Amino acid sequence: MEFGQSGGRLLITILWLAVLASALGVVYARHENRRMFVELQDLLTERDELENEWSKLQIEQSFWSGHARVESEARTRLGMYTPVPEQVVIVEP
Repeated sequence: MEFGQSGGRLLITILWLAVLASALGVVYARHENRRMFVELQDLLTERDELENEWSKLQIEQSFWSGHARVESEARTRLGMYTPVPEQVVIVEP
């Protein structure tokens, strides 16, 4: 099976187009890889910042909900006090 001059040129043109398409595919894939890596780094940084904020919020919550803090607020702001034994009523079922 012999190709003529025009058949050989057609084959070379097709091969050149395939090489060009392959090169463009490689460039696009590398670009996407870099873009996704940058996005990953941004997301990891955001995750770390959110974890730090979460830790701070947990510490703040433990402060505000601590027994001594609740008791202090109940006494000062609400005027609550511990009842004396004469004021305690036990209800039996």
